[in-house]
Amino acid sequence: MAYGPHTTEDRARMLKAIGVDSVDDLFADIPPSLRSTGLNLPPPESEVELSARLRTLADRNRVDLVSFLGAGAYRHFTPAVVDQLLLRGEFYTAYTPYQPEISQGTLQTIYEYQSMMAELTGLDVVSASHYDGASATAEGALMSCRASRRDRVLISRSVHPHYRQTLCTYFAGASLVADEIPLVADGPAAGTTDLVALERMLADADRPVAGVVVANPSFLGLLEPMAEVGRLAHAAGALFVSVVEPVSLAVLAPPREYDADIAAGDGQPLGLPLSYGGPYLGILACREALVRQIPGRLVGMTADVDGRRAFVMTLRAREQDIRREKASSNICTNQALCALAAAMYLAAIGPHGLRDVAALGAARAAELEAALAAVGVRRLHPGPYLNEFAVRVPGAARVHARLVEWGILAGLPLARVLPDDPSLADALLVCATEVTTPEDIAAFAAALDEELAGAAR
Repeated sequence: MAYGPHTTEDRARMLKAIGVDSVDDLFADIPPSLRSTGLNLPPPESEVELSARLRTLADRNRVDLVSFLGAGAYRHFTPAVVDQLLLRGEFYTAYTPYQPEISQGTLQTIYEYQSMMAELTGLDVVSASHYDGASATAEGALMSCRASRRDRVLISRSVHPHYRQTLCTYFAGASLVADEIPLVADGPAAGTTDLVALERMLADADRPVAGVVVANPSFLGLLEPMAEVGRLAHAAGALFVSVVEPVSLAVLAPPREYDADIAAGDGQPLGLPLSYGGPYLGILACREALVRQIPGRLVGMTADVDGRRAFVMTLRAREQDIRREKASSNICTNQALCALAAAMYLAAIGPHGLRDVAALGAARAAELEAALAAVGVRRLHPGPYLNEFAVRVPGAARVHARLVEWGILAGLPLARVLPDDPSLADALLVCATEVTTPEDIAAFAAALDEELAGAAR
């Protein structure tokens, strides 16, 4: 049978009722150059032929590289129990709990995730159902605008460039303003948020600020002066939005300790594979005073009439599902499976295990820094970092491509994502985690030494 239920006659009657001659007329406002021109598909193939074609395409992927790539998505060891339990049908096939009280299992998994993330961030409320760290950051900035009734935020260039781009896209649609805080150009604080510039931007009485958005660790891997950022923001009547990496919270001060009002980030490091960029999990947390501003879903625990434990959808605006024109956000999906993976991961390794993951990653990064320095490749910024840092490599893009032939993915050439910053033209952003081995580090340093020596000859 046909995929759609409507016959040719049905479609003709509908077009006549709305006063157009063809379906193409419905797209008249879209310039012809931007319209779909059809799919250029090859002729049909048998299952055997198609399988062979797909195997050929899959073989083009490199899965044997020693990787030092981070830049917002991180390799970690995931206990086998996480993936195994996620395959259970009641988890794997669950969708949005539109009638939540009959979805006790789904509600409990969301509740457990929110409870663990509240403990990790130190904040009172954690929402669920955010796509990724970029959208969660944009939602946090929008919260600051709604809460303060101001239309301008300041976002540091320390924040991941993709997060900044996403935030600007959200703000453009809402006619809000997002101004960038520059980074310190040189000296001991080089590469971190320029506090002098931040204070000057906050002091503009004609352009009051709703929120200040800063990442810790930053996109360049550096640790930011978060307490001072929070002090400056609050002195100007603005909210402080902290962009976090969740594993780092096991060893760094949580957002609550430096007086952040909102925390956002990506939950990918908590048991989610890299998977070519998704699906991931957006983390969004806030103080209790902002609970009415947070989008998504909040699940609570109570008791039923018989005194048994029960889980309920404590807060969710119906507008997010059905009255979209009145919605405070675009949340209308369910990331509960990814949130469950994060909760399982945290439960499996426990607080001491998470601390070990963060500490071992930091130790491996220190070993990496020493190994690279021994072959003449040094850090670009002098400040403290956790497990990721930038190094200057002459001809970084060329060297990066050459090292792939050695079986090494040498981080990220920063000129790819920050092309407007000449100081990063010859920089690689490299990362180590607990799965990085001393042998990996030695191979990277040796290959880099060989490549640089060859280029010098």
